[in-house]
Amino acid sequence: MPLSEPASGRSRVHTRRIEVQGFLRDDGLLDLDARITDLKDADYPIASGVRRAGDPIHDLSVRVTVDAAFIIVDVEAVSDWVPYPGGCDTIGPAYRQLIGLSLVRGFRRTVSEMFADVRGCSHLTELLLSLPTAAIQTFATFRRDNDDDGGKPFQLDRCHALETTSDTVMRYYPRWYRGGDGE
Repeated sequence: MPLSEPASGRSRVHTRRIEVQGFLRDDGLLDLDARITDLKDADYPIASGVRRAGDPIHDLSVRVTVDAAFIIVDVEAVSDWVPYPGGCDTIGPAYRQLIGLSLVRGFRRTVSEMFADVRGCSHLTELLLSLPTAAIQTFATFRRDNDDDGGKPFQLDRCHALETTSDTVMRYYPRWYRGGDGE
């Protein structure tokens, strides 16, 4: 179901795009390439000069490489368009501090603490926060959620719809259904 019609007339003034692509590498590792762009629909004056309509205010990318256990083995962050050249585009190497961390256990909290305020770029940090679920979706390409391997499907009890007491689990994962009263 799409969003409802706006309650008032409006004109778009800003577009933010976030894209994450997952890749299986020849060496068995996974790459997550993420990109964030901010665009204005009109010329936009900033301290470093005027950005013409359609030219990015931000165009930042990060590649995070993980192993099968979701441990980060490499990170690269680049800033192609920034509002303050010579400042914003110098923080990328700091994100290599993520090497060795788990992408799916405490990652968002750790990233938010490590790169808070002046220790990082708010846009790169925001971009990184979308990677755990993108990594799980990338990994899911190679694993069927109903495989009868004996283990509980990894997505159960990780979101509202897939709580093991829900009707959704009773319907699609009856083996793992715990009943509404804690059965």
